[in-house]
Amino acid sequence: MWKAMIDRLLRGMIVEGRLSLRWPDGSTSTYGPGGDIEVAGRLTDESILRQIALRPQLGIGEGYMDGRLQLENDDCYGFLALMVRNLHRGAMPPWFRAADTLRIATRALATRNGIARSSRNVQHHYDISDDLYARMLDADMQYSCAYFSRPGMTLEEAQAAKKAHIAGKLLIEPGMRVLDIGCGWGGMALTLARDYGAQVTGVTLSQNQLATARARAEAAGLSEQVTFRLTDYRKLEDRFDRIVSVGMLEHVGLPQFSTYFSRVHELLAPDGVALIHTIGNLARPHATSPWLDRYIFPGGYIPAQSELAPAIEAARLSTTDVEIWRGHYGPTLRAWRNRFEAALDWVRTRYDERFVRMWRFYLCACEAAFEEGPQAVFHYQLAHSQHAVPVTRDYLYRDNATPLLHAAQ
Repeated sequence: MWKAMIDRLLRGMIVEGRLSLRWPDGSTSTYGPGGDIEVAGRLTDESILRQIALRPQLGIGEGYMDGRLQLENDDCYGFLALMVRNLHRGAMPPWFRAADTLRIATRALATRNGIARSSRNVQHHYDISDDLYARMLDADMQYSCAYFSRPGMTLEEAQAAKKAHIAGKLLIEPGMRVLDIGCGWGGMALTLARDYGAQVTGVTLSQNQLATARARAEAAGLSEQVTFRLTDYRKLEDRFDRIVSVGMLEHVGLPQFSTYFSRVHELLAPDGVALIHTIGNLARPHATSPWLDRYIFPGGYIPAQSELAPAIEAARLSTTDVEIWRGHYGPTLRAWRNRFEAALDWVRTRYDERFVRMWRFYLCACEAAFEEGPQAVFHYQLAHSQHAVPVTRDYLYRDNATPLLHAAQ
């Protein structure tokens, strides 16, 4: 029965590319007409069939982690790109659509991230090892979408361009008080202090990130300009001239969007500007992958614009600009994946093979979601007044690569 369910799922789903699948009984089935993505795989035991039939996303991910789903040449990215592309184009069977509808309807329950749960969720992902992230990311440890503003950029150049673009939207001047919500390892905060003369407060829920960010500020001689705190954004009380939040909204959870933007409203000075950088869903709202929720980002949720707009409006914030970054996160993730694979000798001295396959599946799945699915990055520039920023985007492109402090010298 389970084999028949999976067979029906794949026959209706795969309308582009081709999957050749060998079953545990030794038989082989082929799905799809062929094309630029052709992948061969093998299911090694009967137990995986029931898991995939009942919960395809979770079953496929766990099967790959455990080695019960084996791919020819270990082409994890090719397999997931084929799946994601056809997920949005093929015809899914009724039981799959019903389960998906139920998960969408209950997505708010799955992301009820109170203060205690938010802390646990962040620590699950970010407190595994700074050494792992240091080998995967750029030198500044930017763990969010880079901005490939011209062809041929390195990851380091594209991450620097991302920070410059964000700083330009914030219209930062020396001495301004800036809040960095979800500051990571401190790269954005340190850049705004060093290159733009800002006084920055960064907040995080990760012990590892806090320790690294503070050490970096001390080593750079910026401890007087930058303060890093281990606290939830909901506990803050100060007012700031500027607020920046990069790659943090994805951890907030659907039920907290109104709280999040209300806090931005309360913490932002009357003439202030905020820039919210988040992964976004270009299609209708959907639920988080159960595999990503269990193994990578518990409590995480990718918002659609239709879910953000009501929360922003309710918070009485003016949306002064919205920019959609397409085609930037795929190359970012590809660079991270290549660096992870290049560091496998080191990784295997610290982690077992199941972790290696889990992390590879995570990076491939996210890259495929941006390259083949309806995912992008949203930039929301927000203010109390629509007149807080210039009326055209010209100010972003006059000399965006030159920080204000350097331009004044």
